[in-house]
Amino acid sequence: MNGLLRRLVGGDESRTRVGLFVDGPNVLRDEFDVDLDDLRDIAADTGDLAVTRLYLDEHATPGLIQAAEARGYEVIVTSGDVDVKLAVDAAAAVVDGTMDVLAIASRDTDFKPVVETAGKRGVRTLAIAPGEHGKSDALGNAADEALVVDA
Repeated sequence: MNGLLRRLVGGDESRTRVGLFVDGPNVLRDEFDVDLDDLRDIAADTGDLAVTRLYLDEHATPGLIQAAEARGYEVIVTSGDVDVKLAVDAAAAVVDGTMDVLAIASRDTDFKPVVETAGKRGVRTLAIAPGEHGKSDALGNAADEALVVDA
């Protein structure tokens, strides 16, 4: 089995499964003006979305949570460190074979080990930065592909 493609059970087509993990507090900031639809569309250009998660802290407004859910995101609200929860969940999805492409939307270098681990396991990686001034060179360099969301 190719690391990027998985044969669908009962079908004759191969589909690339993409896991999108969005670091909400890091990306959804006024200075970046990032739209959740744009993030989803960027990831969907790579394949079929198998995971579409937005991670938020306990200060997230009900309006943001509702808007994200309306756009097809599974919203994970944590009272602890958002980065840790996102990294653990992304690593678990890589290990259990949930996806062929790991897409992380963040400007945080903390996700570099997850991206590197995914690459070592044959999972293609995509770093999505919220604008040119929100880009992490270390995260982008660790990923197979790095994209910047235009405001």
